[in-house]
Amino acid sequence: MENAVDVKDVVKIFNGNFRALDGVSLKIEAGNIFALLGPNGAGKTTLMRILTTQISPSSGQAYVFGLDTVKEGSQVRKLISYVPQEMSVWTDISGYENLLIYSKIYGVPREKRDDIIRDVLESMGLHEVSNRLVKTYSGGMIRRLEIACALLVRPKILFLDEPTIGLDPSARKGVWEKLRMFKNEYGTTIFFNTHYMDEAEIYSDRIAIINRGKIVTIGTSEELKHSVGGEILHFTLEETSLHGDVLKELEKIEEIKDVMVSNSDVTLVVDDAEMILPHIMTFFNKRNILVKRVSITKPTLDDVFLKYAGTRIDVSGRLSEVTQVRRMIRRG
Repeated sequence: MENAVDVKDVVKIFNGNFRALDGVSLKIEAGNIFALLGPNGAGKTTLMRILTTQISPSSGQAYVFGLDTVKEGSQVRKLISYVPQEMSVWTDISGYENLLIYSKIYGVPREKRDDIIRDVLESMGLHEVSNRLVKTYSGGMIRRLEIACALLVRPKILFLDEPTIGLDPSARKGVWEKLRMFKNEYGTTIFFNTHYMDEAEIYSDRIAIINRGKIVTIGTSEELKHSVGGEILHFTLEETSLHGDVLKELEKIEEIKDVMVSNSDVTLVVDDAEMILPHIMTFFNKRNILVKRVSITKPTLDDVFLKYAGTRIDVSGRLSEVTQVRRMIRRG
């Protein structure tokens, strides 16, 4: 199987000492939908900007369909499209006019422009609103228009930087339904960053988690969840965190395979949750640790992220920031 992306020991250093990427190696098969998860500042956007030839690595090599992103950048750009987090369309003109401008930028032949524009408008479900000003579009419609602009050249690989952040669940679903239809029709590889675990789980073929500039794990959603193992006990405590000595005692309990702490939440990986639960409650009670809530679940992608990244993804702060900026741009 041909690799759409092949990254070998890529390092990116900013300001002489900050390692945004620290020896990243990664392969993505052509035709796959690939999700990259990570906390803010983990290196997700930096890696995407290297792969889209916007910046060069400090060391290592990155290839897109066998082409070096530094030495053969002009050829790489003919194969790819990129949708950034920032708004990339004009709001004071129509959707059709945005696509016409982009078709000229991309060098789409004059005689083919109208047919290709109509095709991507249909693909993204925007044909009926194509002559309306973009400022009248909903957030989901604007995001679909931005993706439509990227699809004008029918890229071999589409890079999406947080494609649905700030959209409601219905709009997110609509965007991904259109993306999957395009992918199935043209065999396009999709590489996307996201803060939404459900999005990565539902739509991607493979998922990688990046933390502090390193890929810490990679696999299918099921493989990653299986790597956590057993069952999950979630405790929400009255205190914000466990004392260090108490945490060490908890980790020594033989039946507990893993302990993960995030603020007042304690997550335990065990083989038999119902059997061990009374013992854990007694452990907390003897140490005057008050438990507000407890639940038993199978491992989720959130648990995988907590295990490998050491934290949970904070969607709210990032969501608020992006939504506010995009609304301001729409209003002019």
